[in-house]
Amino acid sequence: MFHIYCPHCSEYREEEEFHYHGQAHIARPLDPDSCTDEEWGNYMFFRKNPKGIHHELWDHAAGCRKFFNVTRNTVTYEIKEVYKIGEQPKVVADAVPSK
Repeated sequence: MFHIYCPHCSEYREEEEFHYHGQAHIARPLDPDSCTDEEWGNYMFFRKNPKGIHHELWDHAAGCRKFFNVTRNTVTYEIKEVYKIGEQPKVVADAVPSK
């Protein structure tokens, strides 16, 4: 078990209080009605699954119930940073080598 910092509550809480929602920073198509089935399928179902640094979307389900982003190493589970929706990460996933 590990502890996650909630940027809205400003405190560390146990992992069980949070839910993982997948890859962060996924841009919704500007005009979904004009997307082909392939484009819509790619948006809905295809995500990066890297070994190493990854930006993830989480929510504090058992606390403030707000969403935020986490930059985490998927190999070591080390959390590099936590930041609010709309903010940009300081640690860039592609720039950090995997362990």
